[in-house]
Amino acid sequence: MEGSGTQPSGGAAAAAPKRNNMDYSLAALKVFGCQLAGATYPASSEPESIPQAQMLYGIRFQRVWLQGVVVLTDYGVDGGIILVDDGSCVAEITLTPKETEGQPWREGMYVLVIGSYDGKISLPRANRPLIKVHKLVDLSAQPDREAMWYMEVAEAYNFFYLQSSAANP
Repeated sequence: MEGSGTQPSGGAAAAAPKRNNMDYSLAALKVFGCQLAGATYPASSEPESIPQAQMLYGIRFQRVWLQGVVVLTDYGVDGGIILVDDGSCVAEITLTPKETEGQPWREGMYVLVIGSYDGKISLPRANRPLIKVHKLVDLSAQPDREAMWYMEVAEAYNFFYLQSSAANP
């Protein structure tokens, strides 16, 4: 999970600020794109204007963290999209005009993506994860980036997601 912290259970951490209708007290899950097909929506009393948190492996989330190779870029006036192949599927990443300035993202780059994910929009529309970017970083210069990423996802699964799944059947 982002920052290697545990899932907050209440108190001061639960009162984290909400910017862009996101609850930043919820960690961005480190996942492979194909795992997002298992995300579900819990019963909630959150207003419709706030993106509803989803559940994966018994953990509430709104954002995901994935990494992969850029296989397509498409820039427009209102921003753009890039398609990122993480080895399990191809995810569509939507960019704001700020992220497309100078069109820095090119096919073949290895990138880290953190962004919001909404399964209600994602899979029915495109049959692939759609992620609205919050952070995009070029990791192409890092020699062991892909191997380390696979280990990070496996570690997150074993230490956080698997334990949480067992505790919340």
